[in-house]
Amino acid sequence: QVQLVESGGGVVQAGGSLRLTCTASESIASSLTMGWYRQAPGKQHELVATIRSTGTTNYGDSVKGRFTISKDNAKNTIYLQMNSLKPEDTAVYYCWRPTHWGQGTQVTVSS
Repeated sequence: QVQLVESGGGVVQAGGSLRLTCTASESIASSLTMGWYRQAPGKQHELVATIRSTGTTNYGDSVKGRFTISKDNAKNTIYLQMNSLKPEDTAVYYCWRPTHWGQGTQVTVSS
């Protein structure tokens, strides 16, 4: 059973930055896709970003140009660099790979 452990969430003012980290309990090199989703109170899960084994990335429309997903296969870790944060980015952010989810990390952006 793969475990995904997120860290890096917190409280930040609008316009600020945070970097989320997700470390897997096993190698991610063979994972076709990994990524980040988020869920705000009262809303459905929303795609934030994904990264394929080839390095190809995909972003949700609301974060394009502000967020960057990356990975380090040697560390079994993916990252989400979040810049120019907005209050509407407030949510629990979940690390994901097919059939597995992390426990989530809270990101709160104050206005």
